[in-house]
Amino acid sequence: MLIDPPIDKLIGQVGCKYALVCLVAQRARFLEDKKADYLAQINDNPISYASKEVYNGKVKLAFED
Repeated sequence: MLIDPPIDKLIGQVGCKYALVCLVAQRARFLEDKKADYLAQINDNPISYASKEVYNGKVKLAFED
């Protein structure tokens, strides 16, 4: 269960629940593929790490036209 960062604050930063799920899932997949050794080293799972990145403003949502 994701407790930190709070989900309501994450939704406020992204705008809607669907966009939040898509953003965190896409970032978590990237982290799992490219940075798996780093995540194992810090003992964190990709979903939690991606959520923290969104919360801290390191990952932003971008729309394509």
